[in-house]
Amino acid sequence: MVTDSQLVQIMPNLPADKRALYLPFLNKAMEIYGINNPLREAAFLAQIAYESFELKYLEEVWGPTEAQSLYEPGSEVARLLGNSEPGDGEKYKGRGAIQITGRTNYEKYGDLLGVDLVDNPAIATTPQIAFSTAGAFWQANGLNELADEGDFAEITRRINGGMSGYEERLVYYERAKDTLEKDRGYF
Repeated sequence: MVTDSQLVQIMPNLPADKRALYLPFLNKAMEIYGINNPLREAAFLAQIAYESFELKYLEEVWGPTEAQSLYEPGSEVARLLGNSEPGDGEKYKGRGAIQITGRTNYEKYGDLLGVDLVDNPAIATTPQIAFSTAGAFWQANGLNELADEGDFAEITRRINGGMSGYEERLVYYERAKDTLEKDRGYF
């Protein structure tokens, strides 16, 4: 289990009240989805730290930016996300600790969790669902196995679809590994 002290070291900008609120849901999701060894924990914590700006945002800030406008039907990005109705881009914007995006992902992870994320996308920002979707995404995309191999680059590709923010993600990864090593004697 991740402790409050470890979370402070890994995500130093996360306020104490948010740590207290999120930590039980974070640990529960890690338990349920087999994020249960130091390499998996370090990789998972690093990726969610980057994706959510240290858990500051469990919902993508909407502009729309030029990139976000591609979430709307008529673009290849929208097609890949399963966004088929006008307004789907904003409705199914990134949410949760790992920022699931697109109608297809809301349907998939909602079905896996037994919640209706398609008709109620905002519930993906609640702590329980935010960390559950992150864990379910992690497991469904084979990220535990990649973490065991130390393939942080491929984990980034599977989450991001590319290497956006890789260097920043790597800083979190090294920080998480260092923290776990110091506290638990790993690595």
